[in-house]
Amino acid sequence: MEVTDIKEKWTNKIRTVTIGATADEGGTRANTVTVGGETTLPFLTFEGEIPNRPVIAGAIADVVPEGWPQILKDAIGDVINSPAEWAQKCVEEYKVDLISLKLIGGDPAGANRGPSECAETVKSVLEAVDVPLIFWGCDDEEKDNELLMECSHAAKGEKCLIGSATESNYRTLGAIGTADKHKVIAEAPVDINIGKQVNILLQDAGFSLNDVVMCQVTAALGYGFDYVYTIFERVRIAGLKGDDLMALPQIANVGWETWKVKEALQDDDVLPGWGKLADRGPMWETTAATGYLHAGADILTLAHPKSIAAMREAIDELMAN
Repeated sequence: MEVTDIKEKWTNKIRTVTIGATADEGGTRANTVTVGGETTLPFLTFEGEIPNRPVIAGAIADVVPEGWPQILKDAIGDVINSPAEWAQKCVEEYKVDLISLKLIGGDPAGANRGPSECAETVKSVLEAVDVPLIFWGCDDEEKDNELLMECSHAAKGEKCLIGSATESNYRTLGAIGTADKHKVIAEAPVDINIGKQVNILLQDAGFSLNDVVMCQVTAALGYGFDYVYTIFERVRIAGLKGDDLMALPQIANVGWETWKVKEALQDDDVLPGWGKLADRGPMWETTAATGYLHAGADILTLAHPKSIAAMREAIDELMAN
């Protein structure tokens, strides 16, 4: 009896984006990180190729993130008060591939640090570690336009990944990326059509999509996770089917979202029967990350050392198979 071949036959390839620049390329990184390039869905190597493994970015911030539970702060240790030392620990102990720096200290409603102070933080992190850097603004669009520009100049030539370009600020982010030779994150609010539109706008503004990583606003496990999962998956399928505007690598900000929800904040005195938060918190982050990995995330941003270790092991096993 003839066995029917049911393998998917994809017609397109996901673009590759290389983050970081070595000395030969005008930067100071010891190595670069390349993501994308897939010709199949995650880990289905019998249908295509996955030339570049998914990578892990250690989540750090310029100030201690408000609202993070004590169990997470304790796991990170005293280095949480120093972005440079925090980055070093992520690289040397946790073995992350990149650093993802959130400049929340620039928030006008918070510490309200100036652009120059934020730029100094970016420089200190670049000097402390030699892996590629992702850096994000403070999520206040007006402030970020100034903040990200100065930080971009401070890191000129390092080919960092900057977050993030939206429908309203894509011209600014595209111009910054072009001027200082950085890559850009294109962000959409969990909407595949807006995600495509931001890519179109960046391209129309003259920014190459070969330097763009897509980002949907990552939901934590149980908080719209299933919906965002489908967006990641639909983006990847569209790209593999031939839509060049969607054939881009994707980043999932798992760490930043996980540690905002009650299941990763409240211990068993508030959630009886749920188990100790010291175990449940990192498990919540790891489970969400695993889902996004299978949905098509090329970069996972993680905060807890246990989550980073578990996902590194998972990626090793999946790539080996």
